[in-house]
Amino acid sequence: QQSELNSFLWTIKRDPPSYFFGTIHVPYTRVWDFIPENSKKAFQQSHIVYFELDLTDPYTISALTSCQLLPQGENLQDVLPHDIYRRLKRHLEYVKLMMPSWMTPDQRGKGLYADYLFNAIAGNWERKRPVWVMLMVNSLTEVDIKSRGVPVLDLFLAQEAERLRKQTGAVEKVEEQCHPLNGLNFSQV
Repeated sequence: QQSELNSFLWTIKRDPPSYFFGTIHVPYTRVWDFIPENSKKAFQQSHIVYFELDLTDPYTISALTSCQLLPQGENLQDVLPHDIYRRLKRHLEYVKLMMPSWMTPDQRGKGLYADYLFNAIAGNWERKRPVWVMLMVNSLTEVDIKSRGVPVLDLFLAQEAERLRKQTGAVEKVEEQCHPLNGLNFSQV
C-alpha cells in the first residue's frame, strides 16, 4: 500500500518545512506508482525545488555532452585494448541492427526512428571517454530503448516544477559530476 512504502523523503524541520527527496535516474513511469503520496504532496506544496542538475538548461546538456569527450585528437580506439574495442564495435553494430525491433509502436507514432535514436544515444561514441561509453552501453538494452522518450524521474519533476511555475535550481554543477567520473583510471572503469 502507498502509505506503507518507504518514501525516500526526509523532512527538515523549520518553518516552512523543507524536504529532501532521493531520486533515481530511470524513466519516471517505472517508479511513479511506487512514490508514496507524502512525497508527491510535498512536491505539490513546495514553492521552490532544487535538483541535482538543471536538466532543463541547454547549457547543462551541452556541458554534459562536452565533458564526456576524450581530449582533442584522441579516439577510443587509441585508449582501449584492441580486443575490447573490437568487441564494443561489434556490440554496437548488433544494437543498431536490433534497435528497430526494440522500438514500440508508440515511439514510432511519435516520429522516433531507430537510426535517429541510435545516433542520439551512441553518436560520436568513438570520441567518448571509456567511463561514458560504459554508461552508454549499459543503457542500450531492449528495456531501456522501449522507454526512450519518457523522461527520467528528475527531468519529469523539473518539467512539472516549470509547468507549475515553481522556482527551480540545481545543487551541483556539471563539472562536479564530470570530473570525478573522468578522473577514474582505466582499471577502475
